[in-house]
Amino acid sequence: MILNSITGPEVLKDLSLDELQQLAAEIRTALIERISHHGGHFGPNLGLVEATIALHYVFNSPVDKLVFDVSHQIYTHKMLTGRVDSFLDPSKYDDVTGFSNFRESEHDCFVIGHTSTSISLALGLAKARDLKSTNENIVAIIGDGSLSGGEALEGLNVAGELNSNLIIVVNDNDMSIAENHGGLYKNLKELRESNGTSQNNLFKAMGLDYVFVPDGNDVESLISAFALVKDTSKPIVVHICTIKGKGYSHAENNKEQWHYAQPFTIETGEPLFSFSKESYGSITLDYLLTKMSEDNTVINITSGTPTIVGFTKDIREKHENQFIDVGIAEGTAIALSSGIARNGGKPVYSVFSSFIQRAFDQLSQDVCLNETPVTILVHGASVYGMSDATHIGIFDIPLMSNIPNLVYLAPTCKEEYLAMLDWSIDQNSYPVAIRVPGNGVVSSPSTFDSDYSKINKYILSRKGTKVAILALGSMFQLGEEIANRLNATLVNPRYITGLDIDILASLVDSHDLVVTIEDGILDGGFGQKIASFYGSTSVKVLNYGLNKEFYDRRNSDEVLKECRMTANQIIDDINKLQNQQ
Repeated sequence: MILNSITGPEVLKDLSLDELQQLAAEIRTALIERISHHGGHFGPNLGLVEATIALHYVFNSPVDKLVFDVSHQIYTHKMLTGRVDSFLDPSKYDDVTGFSNFRESEHDCFVIGHTSTSISLALGLAKARDLKSTNENIVAIIGDGSLSGGEALEGLNVAGELNSNLIIVVNDNDMSIAENHGGLYKNLKELRESNGTSQNNLFKAMGLDYVFVPDGNDVESLISAFALVKDTSKPIVVHICTIKGKGYSHAENNKEQWHYAQPFTIETGEPLFSFSKESYGSITLDYLLTKMSEDNTVINITSGTPTIVGFTKDIREKHENQFIDVGIAEGTAIALSSGIARNGGKPVYSVFSSFIQRAFDQLSQDVCLNETPVTILVHGASVYGMSDATHIGIFDIPLMSNIPNLVYLAPTCKEEYLAMLDWSIDQNSYPVAIRVPGNGVVSSPSTFDSDYSKINKYILSRKGTKVAILALGSMFQLGEEIANRLNATLVNPRYITGLDIDILASLVDSHDLVVTIEDGILDGGFGQKIASFYGSTSVKVLNYGLNKEFYDRRNSDEVLKECRMTANQIIDDINKLQNQQ
């Protein structure tokens, strides 16, 4: 087995073409085996095996620098740069992350998990090289729809003025997570169909030289192309056409489904674990399909992640007039939503919390300053959400809650979520974001308001004595347990973006302690706003939230325990504080 002998990329340079092809087959087998047990990005990594081998065969990493966009296609690179045991030995699967990480290896330039950044990052490396008068190659590898992101286009634009070495490998597999959207992909299609000869050439229009490789899964062709551009004195694009999911028929035939895979049976492709059919994604899908059939001005918007609320290909096609995928361009999704709302439409934009960070300016300026009644559904904003450091979604409350005019709602259960969603879509006065609960689908027999236009009005859910628990959103069930055990008052704040002065003031005379619990970072969060209100009173405040750090692949229960966010720990803290008084 050749793969076992790959201690670093320098070993590749002594292999024959036949051996490189055998290595590609071994890597592909190892990828399928590992991901079938461990889960991970599947299609992107299978598609880039040969290109990664060719890159390391031609270039001299880490002197020559490779920057992988998104970097969910970096598994082969990790195998070739001294980390192969983490892909062959199940006991070491968790020794590496699923993304580029400079803390793991000198062959990784950055921690990268968000899209469209590689060209701009590589430009910075190239500029620093030129200032130092060194001569290493700088290579950006970008694909999986990342070109639709604004930063990628900005990077291409700036690269056109660089008068030194910069190599941009465009991995064109004709896919994002789902299908590609946008005019630039029509140009890529023209280039593919014309064997790279079309006069319509986005890259040349940007001032970049251009090389086309029709078979980006052929090691020999790739080596020739990369050798041709190595040590170039100007920026150049190498456009390679690959097959996403290559080597595994299920992934080749259903590229969207196999972009990322949970553990599965290799022979059948069937998942090893079953998941609850009901989720906030499925709940939202059912609601939106009904709402869209009743009102043709309701439109679902996504930025490259249509199945976040279940809009699979068949549903997208059936409702194409009331669905738009802007590609990986959150800023455009927000601004587009504002324009739709201003002209009488009812936009609903679903986005992961870790991705809405890319659209802060549009949210502030294009939506909130203009007071357009858009609806934004923020998913994964929870300790229970994605756990990679690049994808954790726990920073949204400080980020969003301080923007004027925004109404940011935190439902506690399925019924309250649907009530808030229905109100948000039909009202015309406020920009509204809804923090989709992250603790699984919880149902409640309670009756919830259908009108949330009385902004910043909390709900007194349970009247108790001495201690009041303000439990926000997905922390409400934890707050409920604590309140019941202590005979404490329980408040459902509902509104993240403001204080209910009446309820807060009413607690002063009858309560010694107010406890806040939130599913987000403590610093700058909801609880600290509550604490500031009570600063001039005799009421003590305990704030519970997550630490301000980039948690990486951490178990949610461990994190909550570390932050003293379990019922027993909070009750223990309350009792200790009360005993001191």
